[in-house]
Amino acid sequence: MSVTMKLEGFAELEKELEKISNSAGKGALRRGARKAAQPMADDMASRASRDQGDLADSFAVSTQLSPRQRRAHRKTTQDDKASVELFIGAGPLPQAHLEEFGSIHNAPHPMVRPAWDGGREALLNRLKAELWAEIQKTVRRAEARAAKRARG
Repeated sequence: MSVTMKLEGFAELEKELEKISNSAGKGALRRGARKAAQPMADDMASRASRDQGDLADSFAVSTQLSPRQRRAHRKTTQDDKASVELFIGAGPLPQAHLEEFGSIHNAPHPMVRPAWDGGREALLNRLKAELWAEIQKTVRRAEARAAKRARG
């Protein structure tokens, strides 16, 4: 399942991002988004059945997909050098989708959808706060480096 979110009201963050390089900005966005998304990954993991092998331990926030997930993923963002894309969910285990959606032999035991439905507003609030904090830290570091270079 892929979800695309459009965030509005982040104009102040964009102004701050303009003060730093693209690579520093991407790092700040990645760190902030990862911190904001981790509680949702933890919630998903807590809902996973413990008798399904390593399923509960496989939930993570990552920039990487398995080869199969990459083939199925449709990149909807432009090839923007300043964009960041993270994924929240189970690792590439065969039992992940069977547990979530069930099969002809097993009833579904959803963990991803309930975590998303119950936590998306909190995720967006954390995202805004964490992005702001990370961007501010990165801007301060960049300004300190620039001041140090100017002094000598």
